[in-house]
Amino acid sequence: MGDTFYTISSEGEGIYKEKMSKFIAFAIPVSSAAEAKSSVSSYANKYHDARHVCWAYMIGPQRDEFLSSDNGEPSGTAGKPILGQINSHNLTNIVIIVVRYFGGIKLGTSGLISAYREAARLAIEATEIIECHDQTVISFTFPYLAMEPVMRLVKGSDLKILEQVFDNSCSMSISLRSDHAPELHRRLSDIEGVSIIE
Repeated sequence: MGDTFYTISSEGEGIYKEKMSKFIAFAIPVSSAAEAKSSVSSYANKYHDARHVCWAYMIGPQRDEFLSSDNGEPSGTAGKPILGQINSHNLTNIVIIVVRYFGGIKLGTSGLISAYREAARLAIEATEIIECHDQTVISFTFPYLAMEPVMRLVKGSDLKILEQVFDNSCSMSISLRSDHAPELHRRLSDIEGVSIIE
């Protein structure tokens, strides 16, 4: 289904060592590019003594917003393999940050690519991958007399009530899976007095 996507449930951490270099990877769930960048700067601050803090993120149910950085490593040896792991696990709303402490022995291009890829993979494996659905919000008003059919419809659906006001004129905002929205829209419109706020 078009509205299904995968992300991680919580932060995961992985450590990979190669020829005295230590790669510490963090996989973090985020919901926007700004949040991803803020995580990157906070880890860069925390590990300011590291040689490199490389990263990649992917945002959005359509996985259409992404960015990666080699942070001083040879071009394409860090950010790309980290992003590659996000892609091969089909994840989104995630940032992976890999902190490298240089051990004095150069790894070469293929060694670096393999180390960053492996560190990112370990961080993903240290957390749980969860299925999520793109959400839509529907807001509507209805007269008090329509309370019973509205509540029956809402209770029987897989949705979350964000806001509700019960008075002479009642209103409600609900969040539900985008692909379920047209059907709920139609059923709400069938209830007398319900007015959907576009």
